[in-house]
Amino acid sequence: MEKLIITGAICGAEVTKEHNPNVPYSVEEIGREAESTYNAGASIIHLHVREDDGTPTQSKKRFKVCIEEVKKRCPDVIILPSTGGAVGMTNEERLQPIYLDPSPEMATLDCGTMNWLGGDEIFVNTIKTIIYFAEEMNKRGIKYELECFDKGMIDIALRLHEKGYIKAPMHFNLVLGVIGGMNATPRDLLYLISSLPEDCTYSVTGIGRYEFSMATISIIMGGHVRVGFEDNLYLSKGVLAKSNGELVEKVVRITNELGREIATPNEAREILGLK
Repeated sequence: MEKLIITGAICGAEVTKEHNPNVPYSVEEIGREAESTYNAGASIIHLHVREDDGTPTQSKKRFKVCIEEVKKRCPDVIILPSTGGAVGMTNEERLQPIYLDPSPEMATLDCGTMNWLGGDEIFVNTIKTIIYFAEEMNKRGIKYELECFDKGMIDIALRLHEKGYIKAPMHFNLVLGVIGGMNATPRDLLYLISSLPEDCTYSVTGIGRYEFSMATISIIMGGHVRVGFEDNLYLSKGVLAKSNGELVEKVVRITNELGREIATPNEAREILGLK
């Protein structure tokens, strides 16, 4: 079985210090949390950025200084910027981090539109948007992580692959437990995994209390894992995590018990076809 790639999603766009005071906003805080995640065993940092007051932003300038801070602390880590941004942002806003120089090695690519968190918000990703994002990433040699919140999004990605817009080797992130997407149950996760092509790689993200149960299934099935404050703020029921690193350390303990090795950043590059 391949070594396990752990992604740390260190802040997201939704959670705040009111939810957990350790959620990072500032450049220094983002660097600190990336370092804690990396030192615990993560080889990828999934990066959203915030203004110092916590406002989510896709500012190219803000991404640049945050990436420089992360790379200063973790020189070999893979940085995976979000192009999802926050609900309501334009396509142009969302795409800003892919235009950095140098280009990031990877970036997210959301594969469908969905109701978002049970309210009035809709996270819009039309087919034209998905194609546009893929083409812009293709021009820059950026590998996409295909974000899929339900089976229909996998189908969209596969259709666009058949049409030549999405290139192989494909890497999926299966996100379960978001209100508006698929439930985080073993049945639903196994259904999604069984819907993937054999020659792809995939990571699994469980939201909230489902983070570690979904991670464990992925570890057993040969997939990879994402954890972090973006998805879950708690180390265990009622116990707030002090850092993203604590969440990664828990995954590492589970992985060690199950007899699977952890990938370094360079090993992750080999597995994902980045080299």
